Amino acid sequence: MTTSTLPASRFTDLLAAEWIKLRSLRSTYWALGAGALAVIAFNANAARVDAADSSRFNGQMRDHISQLALRDAFSDGSAMILILAVASIGAITIVGEYATGLVRTTFAAVPDRRALMAAKVTLVTAVMTVYGALVAGASFAATQAILDTRDIGVPLSHPGALRVVAASALLAPVCALAGMALGAVIRHSATTMVAATAVLLLIPSFITDRYQWTAAVRHAQPVNAWNRLADIAFGHDPFTLIPPHPATVTGAWITFAAWAAVSAVVAVVMVDRRDV
Repeated sequence: MTTSTLPASRFTDLLAAEWIKLRSLRSTYWALGAGALAVIAFNANAARVDAADSSRFNGQMRDHISQLALRDAFSDGSAMILILAVASIGAITIVGEYATGLVRTTFAAVPDRRALMAAKVTLVTAVMTVYGALVAGASFAATQAILDTRDIGVPLSHPGALRVVAASALLAPVCALAGMALGAVIRHSATTMVAATAVLLLIPSFITDRYQWTAAVRHAQPVNAWNRLADIAFGHDPFTLIPPHPATVTGAWITFAAWAAVSAVVAVVMVDRRDV
């Protein structure tokens, strides 16, 4: 008597299946669409205000006008909006299946949980990288177009402009993976959203950089790493004091990479080792 076994799913098949799941959720479109509009509108309004006030700038402010333009391209408030939007999408890719019970069907169809989670991580990283690039690029283009009405906008080729756009774009996949990791650990929608807000936004704001060890912890947070990368005027702005233990650009990029890698590993391991 012969028995036949189903062939193992190819990784491309897993990616296709995860893509269908992600794009079939209406919450995905609402979160990404509303997040993108809010980010661009927030930054455009900041650029509008600065353009309207530009005629009243004094000489010292005009000497640093390009730094102001880059700050408007992606402001602190818009970064917070982006973080919340993408973290929720990252979390829902896992939490949504556990909440509906679909995860049992998924594991029955694909017993190899590591391969399944690797596909989820790969898809979320790719989608959020493209999303981040589109939002950051659109925000930069919109804000500089507004500022150009007063001849104070800067092109993408301006020193530091590409770094601001790249850092803002990569903030999306990093925080989406962090949300996914938290979802894999907590497995409850509301609690995961609260945890993501606390871990990615609230806790970093309470960590001081006065001492060397606390400064190291502060610099290891993704939102603070983004702040360092987006602060082109760091060390050159006469209106801002340099902290006693400043972060470095290289360290900020390493923080981004470390959060993405650790979050991906946590998501895969937690789903693989825990029961449904």
